[in-house]
Amino acid sequence: MKRIEINPMTRLEGHGKITIFLDEQGNVDNAFFQTVELRGYERFLTGMPIEEVPRTVSTICGVCRAVHYTASVKAADAVYKAEPTPTAKKIRELFLNAHYVEDHCAILYALGFPDFVVGPTANPAARNLIGLIEAVGAETGRLVLKKRYSAVKVLEMLGGKPIHPVAALPGGWSKRVTEEERREILALSQDMVELGQITLKVFEDVVLKNQAYMELVTGDMYKVVCNYMGTVDEQNRAQYYDGTQRIIDAQGDEIGRFRGKEYLDFIAERVLPWSYLKMPYLKKIGWRGVVDGPDTSLYSVGPLARFNVSSGMDTPLAQEAYEKMLAAFGGQKPVHNILAYHWARAIELLNAAEKVQQLALDESITSPDIRAELGMPEEGVGIIEAVRGTLIHHYKTDDQGIVQEANLIVATTHNKGPINVAVRRAAEHCIKDGNVDEGILNMVEMAYRPYDICLACATHNLPGRQPVQVDIFNNKGELYQSLRNF
Repeated sequence: MKRIEINPMTRLEGHGKITIFLDEQGNVDNAFFQTVELRGYERFLTGMPIEEVPRTVSTICGVCRAVHYTASVKAADAVYKAEPTPTAKKIRELFLNAHYVEDHCAILYALGFPDFVVGPTANPAARNLIGLIEAVGAETGRLVLKKRYSAVKVLEMLGGKPIHPVAALPGGWSKRVTEEERREILALSQDMVELGQITLKVFEDVVLKNQAYMELVTGDMYKVVCNYMGTVDEQNRAQYYDGTQRIIDAQGDEIGRFRGKEYLDFIAERVLPWSYLKMPYLKKIGWRGVVDGPDTSLYSVGPLARFNVSSGMDTPLAQEAYEKMLAAFGGQKPVHNILAYHWARAIELLNAAEKVQQLALDESITSPDIRAELGMPEEGVGIIEAVRGTLIHHYKTDDQGIVQEANLIVATTHNKGPINVAVRRAAEHCIKDGNVDEGILNMVEMAYRPYDICLACATHNLPGRQPVQVDIFNNKGELYQSLRNF
């Protein structure tokens, strides 16, 4: 049995590899997405004061720093039974939406769009960010970078630092927004809205107007049929900072809602012997294996999942773009075509920019009332929609607020099963009769890029796991044979 490796995987955050096994005819027998790094922050946090946790978890990833920061401070609120003031919530939401703008922008232009600029199988020397800028024009490239910086500036202004923020406190925020800062943020928000509009125009010009690319977007090669989870408000509109987590099945029917610690009733985490990344599944369905379909227990999170579980967006320009995407798929949801993640991501960039603008227009955000009283510490769960999907931070502390247990379920962890299915399906479509080249392997890699994988964020404590050699497959396929039906 022949083995093919994509090692390292490219255009993602972190380190991973794909192992593909071919049968005697040179066709794909199976494929595995393996995570080969271990971060272990769940263990690092044990013994730490809960108020120090947000600043610590922001260092898990330089890209995802604001989302871990926000989820963990929401968990700290719950630990101290503190309800943040309305102003503190608005500042946090403003902070998170600014992060959405700069992060979605980086992911789309650096990791996603390059596959569609000169073609998925084109020379890698052109299939990158530089090639994208050459395709859309240097002036557009400069505009994107300038307007993305406006979002980073807001993050720095609110969080105290542009990379690893320091301003959050259990029950609130440590730094009030001045009237001068509010006006500056309002001016910067216009740049962000324009960035969202530019990005949707680039997507339309590069992808939507190209028939061959649209066949990839809407075809079966990049299609994973699974359940979906995301956060919504009372009107089922997509939300990022707060709301209720909604789960739908592969047909679009609601199968559950939860808040806070109730996630334990819905999500189970399966430890894998061939990856440092766990594979969650829906507990009430039960483990059905690494397969998709109407009966699967696997689920996805992130921009496409939020599109699927929601009734729409809560800002006008983004809602218009949402309706256009829905119409392109015949008005039917859920959409299982995973390349549509890129489209949903561009819509969310505009939505987040509009939210920044709305919040900056609210003069009450400058109120000095930014901190609530704290109760006695115990246990708390903080859940937000990270850029990549639902993010759960769960902490148990002693009566002094010292962390005794920590559990982080990150978007890439939620998506582990569907990513593995996507990679296997793309490999099956692309690799025939043993014919493999660099372009074909990039078509396989295109199956994970829509999920915007962040492996540093997703690899933490694996309860009960014994250390194993990462490259666990041998050429004889002996161990592989015991795992192929895992």
